[in-house]
Amino acid sequence: MSTSNLRQTFLKPVIPFAGTLLGGLVPGEMVLIQGSVLSDADRFQVDFTCGSSVKPRADVAFHFNPRFLRSPCIVCNSLQRERWGREQILYQMPFTTGGAFELIVLILKDKFKVAVNGVHVLEYKHRQELERVDTLRVSGKVRLEVVGVAAPSTSSPAASLTNQETNPVFSSTGNLSVPFRGDLGNGLRVGRSITIKAETNHNAHSFCVNLRTSSGSDIALHLNPRLKRRTFVRNSFLSESWGPEEKKLDLFPFAAGQYFEMIIRCEPQQFRVAVNGLHQLDYKHRVQDLSAINQVEVQGDVTLLDVKMF
Repeated sequence: MSTSNLRQTFLKPVIPFAGTLLGGLVPGEMVLIQGSVLSDADRFQVDFTCGSSVKPRADVAFHFNPRFLRSPCIVCNSLQRERWGREQILYQMPFTTGGAFELIVLILKDKFKVAVNGVHVLEYKHRQELERVDTLRVSGKVRLEVVGVAAPSTSSPAASLTNQETNPVFSSTGNLSVPFRGDLGNGLRVGRSITIKAETNHNAHSFCVNLRTSSGSDIALHLNPRLKRRTFVRNSFLSESWGPEEKKLDLFPFAAGQYFEMIIRCEPQQFRVAVNGLHQLDYKHRVQDLSAINQVEVQGDVTLLDVKMF
């Protein structure tokens, strides 16, 4: 994104950085941060705070904290009266150690929307009044080139975040109990993705995610992790019979009793599947009419937390 239309700019600020947001934050504006992650980084953080007090520590309306060690993730939270709230954790990592990045935080009336390198990453609903936020802090293992505040243009990544369509997938029972079968409306099309957030049971043996057609018993995509055998089976059930199984996988991404996020993206020739932010496999379409694939099903040893299509 061009930095020419920034209403407020900090050039090459020193870390740790604390800058006053002149005029506060206004819905529709965005905060731009361009920089790079240090090669030895374990974490860094961006905080939108209510004041700059150190003792007592100022409230933090939005804490954005990428962590690179062990299981890479982004932790989001809020601090009020020196007490942290419930963590919101995204097990994806759009940043790379030693790599440059452009972070855009779009300010809306009810939430923050975050994009990294032009790609939507997460949303975080306001837990404190937006009018209280007047300071931006950045600390940790990063080097900054530009920090600024600007109104988004219609062609900006932030504008695409505003217009992005994200639809919860509801089952006929109205809840996320397993077995789960949800309606995908008019079906899939190229560019659509389904996200499944869940936790495997502590004694989990296996579970499956099926993309189905509602007109019969056909399953266009059958994803079946088998935890005891550490095997991830993929297949299709068409014309009342199973096709050839696919099992090849470099690393099995699931474990009993652990949270995971699976993303299934529909591409012209294949489905692409990622788990916890890491690409796992491609599966070539065996059903060519993508619009006929209009149901998602989850069965087995998991507790569902969220299912969405976007």
